[in-house]
Amino acid sequence: MRRAIGLRFTVLARLLRNNFDRQVVGLHVTRSQWAMIAVVSRHPGATQRVIAEALEMSEASAGRLIDRLCADGLLERRERDDDRRARAVYLTDLAGPLLDKLATIAREAEERMFRGMETEELERLQSSLDKLYANVLKG
Repeated sequence: MRRAIGLRFTVLARLLRNNFDRQVVGLHVTRSQWAMIAVVSRHPGATQRVIAEALEMSEASAGRLIDRLCADGLLERRERDDDRRARAVYLTDLAGPLLDKLATIAREAEERMFRGMETEELERLQSSLDKLYANVLKG
């Protein structure tokens, strides 16, 4: 049963990613791009290093992605008052409508995924997932 559950997690994660990718194809953003935009929206003014850690990618890869999104006008780098070597990353006004569309798509996907589940079921699921997460972190 444990192996079947683990496999179900893997398949479910892939299905969620693929479904979301199909939903956003008309927005002309890649998974990496929308993930970057989402992280910067939650952590405005974060450094490239912090963003890379949040996305579990190398700083160099994050830097290239930030450069691309800056060139597209969705992100901007600004000087930091506390550290002249590091630069802070922010969303631009152009990113707002895109972020709104991504949030709507995500909300609709969540509604489909959790359809028919009561609050108690969701609370039990959250508790179980928290235990699994803690166990995996311990290694």
